[in-house]
Amino acid sequence: MTVSGRCAISSLCRAMTRLTVGSGLSENNSLPNSQIVIVGQGSYLKNLDFGQLASKLAGVDERVFKEATSKLNGFTSIPLHLNLAKIVSLSPEYSRHNSPSNADSLFKELKSTSIAEGIKKLTVILFSPYDHVLAHVAAVSRAFPSYTRKTKKNLLEEINIEVVTTDSKQLTEQDINLLTSMGENMRICAGQVDAPCNEFNSQVFADEAVKLIEELNVNISKTLIFGEDLKEKGFGGIYNVGKAAIHPPVFAAFSHTPEGASKNIVLVGKGIVYDTGGMQIKTKTGMPSMKHDMAGAAALLGAFRTLVNSGFKENLHCLLCIAENNISPVANKPDDIITMLSGKTVEISNTDAEGRLVLADGVYYAKHNLSADVIIDMATLTGAQSYATGKIHAGVMTNSEEWENKAVKAGKASGDLVHPFVFAPDLHFSDLNSQVADMKNSNLGSMIGAPSAVAGLFIAAHIDFAKDLDWLHFDIASPAFHTERSTAFGIPLVCKLLGDYVEAGVAK
Repeated sequence: MTVSGRCAISSLCRAMTRLTVGSGLSENNSLPNSQIVIVGQGSYLKNLDFGQLASKLAGVDERVFKEATSKLNGFTSIPLHLNLAKIVSLSPEYSRHNSPSNADSLFKELKSTSIAEGIKKLTVILFSPYDHVLAHVAAVSRAFPSYTRKTKKNLLEEINIEVVTTDSKQLTEQDINLLTSMGENMRICAGQVDAPCNEFNSQVFADEAVKLIEELNVNISKTLIFGEDLKEKGFGGIYNVGKAAIHPPVFAAFSHTPEGASKNIVLVGKGIVYDTGGMQIKTKTGMPSMKHDMAGAAALLGAFRTLVNSGFKENLHCLLCIAENNISPVANKPDDIITMLSGKTVEISNTDAEGRLVLADGVYYAKHNLSADVIIDMATLTGAQSYATGKIHAGVMTNSEEWENKAVKAGKASGDLVHPFVFAPDLHFSDLNSQVADMKNSNLGSMIGAPSAVAGLFIAAHIDFAKDLDWLHFDIASPAFHTERSTAFGIPLVCKLLGDYVEAGVAK
């Protein structure tokens, strides 16, 4: 039996490619009408019956196929038919801090795949163990970005993912629904993150978020606060970061509250649509790519949509802290002191440490207005993250050892790898001591703590370092993009992290 789900990417997204996820092989996708990529572990592919694939590989005979598969060893990519078909072997070996799925290797191989001239349809056939399917679908979904403003376009119209599980577990309709929704939302997220600020400003982000939420056809309550109203309501972090831009800063809250729910889980995303650095302006080489500084908010919006669409059983809230960090006569200056939603005062020592300011308002709202049991914030927060955990692993900081272990496990299962930061406010928060306010927003001198960890502690300080709740902070500064394009990092991670609250087994 073949089970499939098809979703057309929202017209709000710049990506126009349709994504299909199906269980089993489809008769509709074959050479020469579709470019074909076959993926699996070499030991499995070597024993494939060519008859399973013969109808899809017109122009490839059994001798050529068997010769190609006989050469598979570890991670290998071998062409089968001109530039229209190839076979990719994934290594069964992985280090203890890598994903057993080797999803990152698959992503990079697919990203380097050239789409043949005139081809509008790509079919990726995944021969995957059930537990690797989500990570492999995520790798495919992020590998072919289609945001473009090139006048000559050769964009795919369809990406078809055909999944054949290689163990006894079969995909259910709930699995297909979640995988399809996740893939769709990853592509929407990537389109948003890749769009430049002159198209995707704070107002547009807020408007698109509302429309995307309304597309769910689920009863979601909405709260949006713009511009001067933020100041009036005490959102000192978001307001002061965004007050210098033409387009207003925005706080957007979306709440899914199903009947019978007893737990409040809150997602809080950094949505800086562009970061000039403010008065302490970034350099000419440091500023390009800062359109990506809203990747945390875009990812959590996508995760929220995926989980709600998959029947999330508990209360789930998504808070987007949206602003453009620009310069003008009214912009924050070093030495300014602002008052946050928490009531705490902050001495601005670095106008380029703005993400933590907006998130601090968000997490405070999550705790005090939504009675959060669990807060998950996500941000492209610090350039230092790549020095702490590298360019593939995000950093995770949490007050909970249980949730830290869950996050690392979810990272390996989803392919969105994470590694812990040190959580030691009693040792490190003194790095943010101020002589004139409750705290500084950064330390530009000698520090005891690691910069990325101290940045996380600033956020936690506004919720009493997560007293009486569980708090997770993900710094995705490096893995949020690869070769100047968005990876939609974070959506698969959060779907796995919170997978116990949906029916789809692939998320558990």
